Order: sequence, then C-alpha cells, then structure tokens
Amino acid sequence: MNEQAIQTIVEEVVSRLKDSSNKKHAIPMAVSARHCHLSQGDLEVLFGPGYELTKKADLSQPGQFAANETIIIAGPRGSIEKVRILGPARNMTQVEVSQTDSVKLGVKPPLRESGNIEGSAPITLIGPMGSLYKKEGLIIAQAHIHMSPEDGEIFGVKNGEYVKVEVEGERPVTLGNVLIRISPRYKLEMHVDTDEANAGFITEKTAGRLVKQEGNL
Repeated sequence: MNEQAIQTIVEEVVSRLKDSSNKKHAIPMAVSARHCHLSQGDLEVLFGPGYELTKKADLSQPGQFAANETIIIAGPRGSIEKVRILGPARNMTQVEVSQTDSVKLGVKPPLRESGNIEGSAPITLIGPMGSLYKKEGLIIAQAHIHMSPEDGEIFGVKNGEYVKVEVEGERPVTLGNVLIRISPRYKLEMHVDTDEANAGFITEKTAGRLVKQEGNL
C-alpha cells in the first residue's frame, strides 16, 4: 500500500472519530414557544375554585407537562390567545414570551432566567372564569441548557455558568450567554425561544455544540 493510500485511510478514520465525538457531546435543542406557569391560587382565579390542570402531553423534562388549558394574555397594545399553560402548578406565576410577542402586546419584558421575575413586566391574564392583573411576571427567557450533574462533568461546566452554543446548518448561528442549569431532575436539552429558533432555522431535530465562554457574566 502506497503512502498516499495510507494517508487517505488515516484521514477518513480521524474524520469518523471526530464525527462520533461531536454526536456524543451534542446538545439536543428544543424550541420553547410562548407559555405560562401558574400558581394554584391564580389558576383558581382564572378557571374556578379547586381547579386542577389536565395533561395534554408530557414534556422532555421529567415531571413537566403541557396542559390542555390555555389563557389569553393582554398588554396595552394587544393580546395573544391560546397561550399554553405548563404544569404542574408552581409557587408563583410566570409568563414567557418572545421579543416579537412583546411588541404585539406593547410591553417591555426583561431577559431573565426562568424563576427570576422580581421587577419584571406586568401582564393581564384572562381565563374562562376570571381575569387578573399581575404587576410582574412577564419575561423573555434566557436561552439555557438543562443538564444532570453527570452531564455537567462531561461538558466541564458548572451550574450558573454561561457558554456559547454553535449551531450548524442552512443558516449557522452562534448563541452566546447561554445559561447552564444543573439538577439531578434535568434531562440534557437546550431551550431557545421562537425568535432564536427562526434566526437559526432551529427545529426539534437540531443539535448544537457547546463552547466555553470567557468572561462569564
């Protein structure tokens, strides 16, 4: 076998090993459309005393589900119907929208980690049995990656760290300031909103590559 043939074989093997490594350490992605989390008290205001959410479909994160129930959210400029409620009920109410949604509503929600609603934007919620005005609770969710402690060790990242994620495809994009969220309850998955997904042609079958980010926020 001549030297050129050997070199070709070596390059092919290296390429296959690289592809295998990339797939093994790829970050599966999910597009998170507008939705809301309700406290039990607010759920009962909107749907009636003692009301409980009914499951439409399980979500990828263990114990979480998309409910059959939806609400209307309203701002100074407009409203959006059929906003899906995610269950189970939480200890506080939070509504997550995209920047495009916020323009339609006429509000200016901050970019926040899920759960950080202090001082966020106000929003009106309308259900079949009532409505309520929340002085805070509307946010644009920070792009983030759910992962288990084992995944954290594999990727060499810590809870609360910020990273970059490179997405290849027809319209390659790099998303910066992606928050790492680690818990034994989490399954490996990155969440982006519909604006981010549209910018990079991201679908439920897309995977990204994690890149360490210097100067974490």
